Amino acid sequence: MSIKRKRRFHAEVATSSLSDIMFFLLLFFLIISTLANPNVIKMTLPKAKSNEKTNKQYISLSVTEDKKFYIDKQAVSFEELETTLMSKMNSEKDQTVIVRIPFNLQVQDLVDVLQIGVKNNLKFVIATSPK
Repeated sequence: MSIKRKRRFHAEVATSSLSDIMFFLLLFFLIISTLANPNVIKMTLPKAKSNEKTNKQYISLSVTEDKKFYIDKQAVSFEELETTLMSKMNSEKDQTVIVRIPFNLQVQDLVDVLQIGVKNNLKFVIATSPK
């Protein structure tokens, strides 16, 4: 008399490659996160037909809708804006200041900021978003 064993089919999931996949996903997101610009405060910029990108060293000057000023994510009052900007510019003379100002702010607010650049002979560029 032969004894028959009941062979059941056991469903298995191969998990040996999951650690490799997780490693590659982690590496991918780390690389992508370093490409994002950490010195930018999120705001709605004015629209322009043509946009140019710069690879030069720059200082980011952001103005929010409630008229708060930030130089490279550092909060600065309007009275201290000129001195802080000049101290950052003293480290490198060939830097450009990128002004990020919301599209719905008054023109006078933009002119007040740009007068600082004219007074100190600085290069200012206004950031825009594509149409």
